Amino acid sequence: MQLQDYIINDIKPLNINDSIGDLQLLFNQLTYSHIPIEKDGIYLGCIPETDAHCFEAKKLIADCSYTAEGFFVRTTTNWLDVLEAFAQNNSNIMPVLSPENKYLGYYELNDIIHLFNETPFFSEPGGILIVEKGLQDYSFSEVSQIVESNNAKLLGAFISKIENDLVQITLKIGNTSLNDVMQTFRRYSYNVVSGHDDDSYINSLKDRSKYLDKYLNM
Repeated sequence: MQLQDYIINDIKPLNINDSIGDLQLLFNQLTYSHIPIEKDGIYLGCIPETDAHCFEAKKLIADCSYTAEGFFVRTTTNWLDVLEAFAQNNSNIMPVLSPENKYLGYYELNDIIHLFNETPFFSEPGGILIVEKGLQDYSFSEVSQIVESNNAKLLGAFISKIENDLVQITLKIGNTSLNDVMQTFRRYSYNVVSGHDDDSYINSLKDRSKYLDKYLNM
C-alpha cells in the first residue's frame, strides 16, 4: 500500500480569523497534539495544544499564530522520513502538502508506526542484538560482513544510541543462532550490550563466577 493511502482529510486547517475558542474546542474533541491553521488558503503551520489554552477564547487565532510550528511533509516523503518528522516535532499529527504547497490532509502517528511494525525488522522471526563500538571505529559494512560471515541474514540495523564517543547499533538477525555472531563481534572489538540466552561467552563467565564463589566459600 502506498503511504499516500494513509492521508486523512477530515480536519481542515482553521483560518486565522477563526476564534481561539474554536481552536480550543477542537482540541477538546480530539486527541491530537497540534491543529493546522491557514491564511488565505495557505498553510501556516500547526498550533500546539499547550499554547492554544494559554489565550482567551474570544480572541482570534491570528493573535496566537506566532506560536505555529511550520512542520509538514510532502506526498513524496518516504515513511521513514515521515516517522522522523513526527519524532523531531513531538507531534502525533503531520500535515501533508502537495508539491504546489497545497494542504492535502495529514498523517496520524499510529498509522505510520503500524507501517513500521509491518517491516521485516519486526514481522520476520529472528533475534535482536545490540553491539557497541567507538564512534570512529565502526562501519555498517563491517557489521554486515560479521553477520553474513556466520551465514546469518541481517534483517535490519539502526543507530539506537550515541553517547561519549560510543555508538550502539541495534540489529535484527534471522536464520541462525546468535551465539556465533556474538563471538565474532567480540573478536572485532565490539562490545555486546544485549544478546541472547545462548551466549556461550556469558554462560562461561557465569559458570566461572559460580565456581569462584563456591571456592571462596569453602
